Formats: sequence, structure tokens, C-alpha cells
Amino acid sequence: MIYLHIPFCKQKCSYCNFHFSTSLKYKEEMISAIKKEISLRKNELQTQDLKSLYFGGGTPSILKADELQSIIDEVLKHFSFDSNIEITLEANPDDLDKNFLKELSKTPFNRLSIGTQSFFDEDLKLMNRAHNAGEAESSIKRAQDFGFENISIDLIYGSPTSSFEIWKQNLDKTIELQVPHISSYALTVEPKTMLNAWISQGKIAAPKEAEQHEEFFYMTDFLKDHGFDHYEISNFGKPGFHSRHNSAYWKYREYLGIGPSAHSYNGRNERSWNIANNQLYINSLNKNILPKETELLSEKDQFNEMLMIGLRTTWGVDLSALKEKFSAELLDYFQNQIKTKLDDGLLMIENNHLIIPEKHWFLADGIASDLFMV
Repeated sequence: MIYLHIPFCKQKCSYCNFHFSTSLKYKEEMISAIKKEISLRKNELQTQDLKSLYFGGGTPSILKADELQSIIDEVLKHFSFDSNIEITLEANPDDLDKNFLKELSKTPFNRLSIGTQSFFDEDLKLMNRAHNAGEAESSIKRAQDFGFENISIDLIYGSPTSSFEIWKQNLDKTIELQVPHISSYALTVEPKTMLNAWISQGKIAAPKEAEQHEEFFYMTDFLKDHGFDHYEISNFGKPGFHSRHNSAYWKYREYLGIGPSAHSYNGRNERSWNIANNQLYINSLNKNILPKETELLSEKDQFNEMLMIGLRTTWGVDLSALKEKFSAELLDYFQNQIKTKLDDGLLMIENNHLIIPEKHWFLADGIASDLFMV
């Protein structure tokens, strides 16, 4: 599978620390550089038959439909598409007007991931989103009108401008709009963001963890009651609408990341990442130089990553795969580490998979890190 990072946004969201630029001055040069990188790295994947193509960012929907199509055309020069390929476009509601959706419907895109975040203006203003509450709702309806059925939306809970009642209404609206997939995250305060500065200056209150816990557990019960599978801590999908792309990450499969700051993994012991600087990325590829760094993962690194990723999911960690992949010394350590947590009910084993019970998923990162080999 391939991930394409489009590093442009209209404006900076208050909570975001991803790599992007609000200037489109070098948009054409960036598209050319992305195409060049695709060509130069065409042999890095073990399989040339893609099951997933994902345009993320940044805001990929800031590009025109024909520009997006031109990148797909470049991918098709070097790879084939599986007959059931999932091709996802991350999009902001304010970009999804009739003209854009009409043109997009003529392309191979068959899944939209819409950055809704909230259906309430106060939340959206705090997040410094480019859209308003009306656009949050109308963009989903328009996308459905143009034939996009496989739609995911992002929702953020635990905002200081929100409340438990507002969160319930956000979820009610999602069900009313018949959205089949939801990615939902607690508002977190990242370094070097506007949100962090506002909280440090006392302009707004910090998110309250207890309230976020309450909203998370309400969401899990509510969405399951409405037919959603809770298959990863932050992801809920109706049957048949799970994200194939993200599921491949969580199952530790290989992927190729294209674009500035994008990461890649060879499915075995090598991870790489591109430089997070647009101009240096473009300049390097103009010289046919890949702007990336690579690291070899030690056995400990691979073991720790498999635990961190797998324990966030409903299918957990395959104990047979661990036994095949890792040394007896490491496995002995692992067995000793999990014993207490199994006894305490923080972990359980089902069908030879190690799983965190859903009621403890909010603690998953901490539980996993306690098992790490250091």
C-alpha cells in the first residue's frame, strides 16, 4: 500500500503539529517531486499490486481533481491496482463543494475521510478550522449525493468548549447522516501548537481527562448499539467499512510513504522517513536524490512496535507470530511480563491472541509500554 502526504493547508489548526505549509507557491513543484519520488521508489514494495492508496496531509483536497488524478496516473505507471483497491482522499468540509465533488466523482477515489471534527461552531473556532458547523453537515450530504458511500469522518471529543451534551449531539448527528465510519480522538495538547500556547497563557482551560474518559466510553457503547464495530481504540466502522489502509498499519504490513515527512516500513526490519521540509524535499528530488533517512529496527524495536500497535486493536497480538519471529530469551521475558496483567484482567488471551479488554483501552499505551523490552 502507498501513503501520499500532501503538505498544504489553508490555515493551521490550533491542535495540529503535522508537517504542512499554508503557502501554495510551490504546489506544482511539489506535485512534480511527489511523482519523481514514486518513480524512484517503485521497487521498494514486495508487491506491485496495491490494495490501498491513501492521500493524507495536510489537506489533499486543497488540490484540484485533475492534479490528484495526475498523481494516481503516475502511481499506475509503476503499480497495478487490486480489483477491490481502496483509494482514500482526506478532505476538509469547506473544499467539498459541488464542482469539486463532481470532478472527483470522475476519478478512481472511492473513499472520503472528512475532517469534520465537530458539528458545533464553538468547537470549530477553538480548533481554528476553516469550515463552520453548516459546512460540516452539508459537505457529507453533498458527498453522498455524488455517490460517495464509503465515508469516514473525524470527530474530536474532550474540548474545553464542548460538554457531554454537545458530544452526544455530535454522535447523534453522525448517525442521522448515516456515516459508516468514524475516527474519533481526544483533544490533546501538543508542543509548539496554538492550543498549547493558549492554555499556557491561561486564555482557555486545559482538556479534562476525566471528562474525556466519560465521553470515550459513552461513544463506544453508543456506536456499538448503532451497529459499529470498535476495531481500534479510535476507530469505529460498520461491517464492510473498516479502513483497509489503517488496518494494514495495525497488522504490521509493509507500506510506502511518499511526500515530505512521510514514513515507510518494509514489513520486516527497516523504517524510513522523508525530510519534513518542502523546499529541501523538492530540491533533493530535482537532483534525483531521495530525501529520506533509514533505520534498521533491532529485535527489541520490532517486538515493542508489534505490542504497541497490536494492543490498540480488537484482534490484538498474534502469539503464534511472536513465537515465530522472536528469540526464546525475549519470549521468556514477555511471558513473565504479561503474567501479572493477565491476573489483574488488564490483558486476556483469546484464540491465541493477546488482547486488552475494551474497558481498559483508554490505558492501552501504558499497558503496552509496561511490556516493552528495554
